[in-house]
Amino acid sequence: QVQLVESGGSLVQAGGSLRLSCAASESTFGSYVMGWFRQAPGKEREFVAAISSWSGGTTVYADSVKDRFSISRDNVKNTVYLQMNSLKPEDTAVYYCAAGPLIATFKRGAPDYWGQGTQVTVSS
Repeated sequence: QVQLVESGGSLVQAGGSLRLSCAASESTFGSYVMGWFRQAPGKEREFVAAISSWSGGTTVYADSVKDRFSISRDNVKNTVYLQMNSLKPEDTAVYYCAAGPLIATFKRGAPDYWGQGTQVTVSS
């Protein structure tokens, strides 16, 4: 069982930046694909970004965040990050960290493990 704890959510003005972090309990963190999802009020949870296991050589993004968000990982610290730049009010959501075996499962919205979420609010 992988436990995921997100941090870094906050209130920020439009155009600003935030970095979310997700710390994992699992010592085999490096073997997992890691990613982020978000859920805005009244909307379904949606995929944001994912990074492949180990070296993280492959990253994928939702079209809505491409060129603004960047996902990275530190396998020594068992942590995945989401750097969010040029934030927009429509980025307001609870952001969830997730872990799973394949990037394809993230695109289907079905990773194996989920964190509790961290709130990001972007004011206009």
